Amino acid sequence: MPTSARVSMAMVAQRAGVSGQTVSRVANGSPRVDPETRARVEQAMAELGYRPNRAARELRTGRSQTLGLVAQTLATVGNSRMLQAVADAAASRGYALTVLTLGADADIADAFDRLRDQGVDGAVVLNEATALARDAASAGLRLVVVDSPPDDRFTVIGTDHAAGARLATEHLLAAGHRTVRHLAGPAGSFAAAERERGWREALADAGAEQPDLVRGDWSAASGFDAVMRMPASGVSAIFAANDQMALGALRALAGSGRRVPDDVAVIGFDDIADAANFQPPLTTVRQDFDALGERAVSALVEWIEGARPADLLLEPALIRRASS
Repeated sequence: MPTSARVSMAMVAQRAGVSGQTVSRVANGSPRVDPETRARVEQAMAELGYRPNRAARELRTGRSQTLGLVAQTLATVGNSRMLQAVADAAASRGYALTVLTLGADADIADAFDRLRDQGVDGAVVLNEATALARDAASAGLRLVVVDSPPDDRFTVIGTDHAAGARLATEHLLAAGHRTVRHLAGPAGSFAAAERERGWREALADAGAEQPDLVRGDWSAASGFDAVMRMPASGVSAIFAANDQMALGALRALAGSGRRVPDDVAVIGFDDIADAANFQPPLTTVRQDFDALGERAVSALVEWIEGARPADLLLEPALIRRASS
């Protein structure tokens, strides 16, 4: 088999039965290639041992073939899943990924300056860092933000969190519950605020009482503590803003002798990998993290190679299991 140094794009094109331009587009991670054609070209590259020369490509195109990912933290389940999804999507397009976590006391200007100095072509920003993305405008970076209000300075790709919360709340009301308690996410989180909004709107449309919410921090421990602060009676349905808090709620209810769903129905949000193995299996709102990562990277690459793409919201789905 030829070595990668001796393999040309023309040889790959001949093996794959495509034009040299198509091979170039695949090598440069262009989204404007039919998936079947891309797979055939990538197979030919693998068979011939062809690897694009990143340094030469950067000189030729003026691009580093490197994307940034910015997050406040990677400790949450949602952010860790988004990291995996973005990394996979970037790799499939031939892009490297630089990850920047900000922490609680980050110097935001310095953080985005570091990304610019590293020559990234653009960055994906996860939702807890949404407000921080606005500070990056002066850094001259193309940004795709996952979950954010619309903003002229960047493209937004997200889940319709309010619609998902509506699905959960309406499901519980349709099951005969007079109202639904809400275990909300942390103040300042766009996703948490949208899920709260959907819960409130569903209750208002049904003419149901809107009880005071209890706020957690996305962790199972905070879900446990929140339910322990709820009244011992008068609570028949709980919508938790994520599955981890729902897990804590299940433990609190079991510890107090309340059966799920007989005494209290519980619904979460996210549909994490273990949700089906909770006791009982958790009804939850599924957001597709793989699709979010794919769409975010696709939008960013499209912007890098041409015009800025439009915002996009993905529809969630209610996954019904035993807890409701």
